[in-house]
Order: sequence, then structure tokens, then C-alpha cells
Amino acid sequence: MDELNEEEMVSKRSLVEKIKKAEEETRNKAIKNRDRFFGLQILPTVSIYDDHDKHVPGENNWKKYGLDIHPQVTFFSVAILMTFIVLTMMYQTESKEFFSSFLSAITSGAGWFFILVANLYVIAALYFAFGRFGNIRIGGKNAMPEFSTPAWFAMLLSAGMGIGLMFWSVGEPMFHYASPSPMFSSVLAQTPESAQAALTVTFFHWGLHPWAIYALVGLGLAFFAYNRGLPLTIRSIFYPILGNKIYGFWGNLIDTLSVLATMIGIATSLGLGVQQINAGLHFLFDVTISTEIQVILIAIITAIATMSVFTGLDRGVKYLSTANMYLAAIFMAFIIVIGPTSYILGAFTQSLGFYITELPEMSFWTETFKGTDWQQSWTIFYWAWWISWSPFVGMFIARISKGRTVKEFIFGVILIPTLLSFLWMSVFGSAALYAEMHDGVKLVAAVKEDVSTGMFVFLKSYPFAEVSSFIAIILVAVFFVTSSDSGSLVIDHLTSGGKLTSPTAQRIFWAILEGIIAAVLLLGGGLSTLQSVAISTALPFAIVILFIIYALYVGFSEEQFIEDAVSDRIEEVEQEHFIEEIIENTVIDESLEANT
Repeated sequence: MDELNEEEMVSKRSLVEKIKKAEEETRNKAIKNRDRFFGLQILPTVSIYDDHDKHVPGENNWKKYGLDIHPQVTFFSVAILMTFIVLTMMYQTESKEFFSSFLSAITSGAGWFFILVANLYVIAALYFAFGRFGNIRIGGKNAMPEFSTPAWFAMLLSAGMGIGLMFWSVGEPMFHYASPSPMFSSVLAQTPESAQAALTVTFFHWGLHPWAIYALVGLGLAFFAYNRGLPLTIRSIFYPILGNKIYGFWGNLIDTLSVLATMIGIATSLGLGVQQINAGLHFLFDVTISTEIQVILIAIITAIATMSVFTGLDRGVKYLSTANMYLAAIFMAFIIVIGPTSYILGAFTQSLGFYITELPEMSFWTETFKGTDWQQSWTIFYWAWWISWSPFVGMFIARISKGRTVKEFIFGVILIPTLLSFLWMSVFGSAALYAEMHDGVKLVAAVKEDVSTGMFVFLKSYPFAEVSSFIAIILVAVFFVTSSDSGSLVIDHLTSGGKLTSPTAQRIFWAILEGIIAAVLLLGGGLSTLQSVAISTALPFAIVILFIIYALYVGFSEEQFIEDAVSDRIEEVEQEHFIEEIIENTVIDESLEANT
């Protein structure tokens, strides 16, 4: 018996050695047989993918006066942004009119395009997750996650939708309750049916589609950075399409568009957030609601965000995001327990089912035959907002997602945040609807007058209103800080040639510029201007994401070619090993029979 066990152990060790040798030989051979790839080395190293002399990100940067920047991307981006700031400040009234007319032109002419591509993004994300590429690991087959799963989710939510969840969680359901989407033509306003439709439409705007946009951009950045050794910039995703041209004009153009989209997307959210903070301070301390006060608040909170920059990603953003998620969970639990608990949980369950049922129609509906313009201020604005945020959130997600498989990445970035967003919107949205329909709280009127006050008028109907309102202000402020901090980190990557580390002063500059642009947008027309600028910058980047899908397919196909070759060779080695054992055992048996 012992001899048999020893023989099995020898056999297994022999098989393992053969597999290791075959895997190494086959992997190297497959790498040599695939298309040649020019990689820029980043940390962590992925030397097996470097076919040429190694380079480093930012090697051609402009390094003077304590700066370390990619000159073309940085100078062009700053020039465009500064021109925008100066013109908007000089012609505030004209700017408001221009943005309004520009918004109408884009939404009427390209609204269908936003609707169509948003669905293509969802389909592509699901294909990558559940198709043959699902087991590809970001960073290579031996890569391990840098952050725990809870910390990963906390940073995803804080960066992805923090301020928006606070701003719209009461306001949007109340808007749709008072004025149902034209898609629900048979639903009358301010009825139980319109309450159901209101939550369903809110789910639609905060569900699968936005997170699919983030997932695609984040996946492209993570794969080409950690699996191909390219810089952590948007241009790197385009290597399968442009080749070495990504290091020239076209790459500079892509990164400049990414900087502009990111800056405007962040500024839009910061503008919404500071409006809500102003509303909360008015509720608690009777602070005047005005653009001037909001500009002052932007300056104060931006100053706090610049302090967070010094602590870095591993400390500042991580700890703030995690702490804010715990505080948000406590805040939500308070509403569930103190509010109409059964009603809230029932609304979540029913609305989830209604969302799944109505999702196909909502996804492709363009109100063409209605002749209305409802989508201009809602669905199209949201899709554009998410697209304009995608370079920022996508790069941030890529930066924190090394070690995850493609399936885990898509599942984690889309499904979990979507369900948590649904839960949040259900808790505050359904509780607000209940307060309007059963408790006589005039939330519809308050939201129509000023959407940023909706949360605080709602909290006023609950016990400890001052405490809960103060917590709401803290949540928005911290989301503001983490968005600004994370945004400056991402823009700094884009404008420093993909370097993971660069002078802190650069990130501070971008954090301050984010605050300035948010203030300028508020001075130039408020919410309507924020919506207009977000949509206008998102249109070209919506096309960019379509190219990202194709580039990912090409990149994954190259990666899968290697893994398939290794898998096939391992299977051959196992079969050869077992055949050798059978032959060897047969010879031994025949020898024993001959001797007897």
C-alpha cells in the first residue's frame, strides 16, 4: 500500500513538473507568435509583454519649475478651459442663452444616438463578462487585488455617484410623480400609478446603463495598463486601432478630450452638490440661498479637497470613501427604521420587478412619436452626464481594480452598485412619496421651486430633523471632497503621460480648477447650464467609447490566444503523461508475468 502511494506521489510530481515546463514554453511561444506589441513599462512590471526596448510613462514630459507634465495635452486642455472660463464670465447672460439653445440642438438632433449607444454599452459589457473572455485576469493570471472587496465597493460608489445620489434621491421621484414620463401615457399625475412609474424611471436612470459605461472605460484602461504595460491614459486603449500613433497627434487629441469631459463632468456634480449644501445650511442656519453663497462654499470645500490630496489614494480617498459609506448606511437605516418600513421595502421589491419588466421599452424609447421634449432634461442628460464622467470614474476604477477577473470586474462594477443605488433611491424616494401622499408633506411644491431643497423638506417631517439634515450636509460635502480629490488624481494621470506618481502641486492645481469651473457654470446659468455643458462634452466621447469596445475585443482576443494555447498544451501533456504511465505499467506487468 505504501509503495502504491509512493508511486502515485512520484507520478503526480512528474506530471506537475511537465505541466510547469510545458506552460512556460507554450506561453513564451504564444507571446512570440501573436502580433507584436510596443509597451511602455509601468509598475507593476509585465515584462513578458515587452517586445521592444523598455520606456517609461512621461519620458518626454516637460519638467520645469517643479512640474512633470505632458506638454501638448496639458497646455491645450488648460488653454481651452481657461478660454471657456473667461468667455463665460465676460458674457454671463449670453452664455446662459447660448447653452440653452445648444442643449436643444444637441438633444433634438442626437438624442437618439445617446439612447442607442447606451444600450450597446450594456450589451458589450455583458458579452465581455459572460463570454469567452470572462476569466482573463487584470494584471495577469497571478495578480492579486490591492484593496479588499468592501473597500473596493466603497470607492466605486463614492467616485461613481456619490453627490448625485444625495441630490436626486428625493427630487427625481417627486418630479416624475408630479409629471410622469410621456412613455407612461395612460398614467395620471400624482396617483399611485405615477408613484410606481416615478420610481421605475428613477431606477432606469441610476441602474445598469450608467455603470456599464463606467465598466467599459475602466476595463479598457485596466487591461491595457496592467496586462499590456501601457500608460494609464485613455489613449492606451486605442493601441489595437492606432498602433504607435497613440504617442502622437491622435493620442494627444484623445487624452485632451478625456481631460475636458472629465473636468466638465466633475464640475457638473460639484455644482449640484454645492447647491444642496446651500439648501441644507439654509434649512439649519437660515443661510441665504444664492449663487454667491454657493461660490463661497465651493471655495471652502475645494480648499478641504486640496488638503486631502496630500494624503494620497491609499489613505485619503480610501478612508474618506469608506467612512462616508458607513455614514450613508447609517443614514439610510435611520429612514428605513423611523419611516414607513414595510412600504419602503415593498416599494423596492415591486419597483425592481417593474424595472425589469419595463427595461427593454425604456431603454430604446426616444419619444419620437410623442413629439415631446421630456428626455432632453432627463434620460439624455443622464446618459451624457455618465459619459462625461466615464474617463474620470473609469480611470479611478481601473486604478483600484488590479487582480480582478473580467467577469468579477463587470459583475462588481455593474450589478452590486446598481442594486445599492436602487436600494438608496427606493428608501428615500418611496419614503418621500409616502410623505407626500399620506402625511400631507408638500414635497412636490418644494422640489418644483428648488430641487436642491427636497431632501431637507423631506427630513423635516422626521424626528431629529436637525441632526439628520446635518448628516446629509456632511455626506454631500465628503462626496464633494472625494470626487474632487479622485478627479484631480485622474486628470493628473492624463496630463502627465500616464505616470502613476507626479508632483502633488499638479493635483492641487487640477482640484482648484475643478472648483473654479463649477463656480463659473453656476454663475453662467445654474442647473440648466450644468446640463448643457455636460451633454455637449459627452457627445464626442460617446463615439470614443464605441472604439474602446472594439479595442477591448482585439486586446482580449490576443490575451485569449495565449491562454488557449497554454490550456491546450497542458491537456496534451496530461494525456501524454497518462499514456506513458499505461505503457510503463503494461511493460512491468508483462515482465512480471514472464518471470513467473
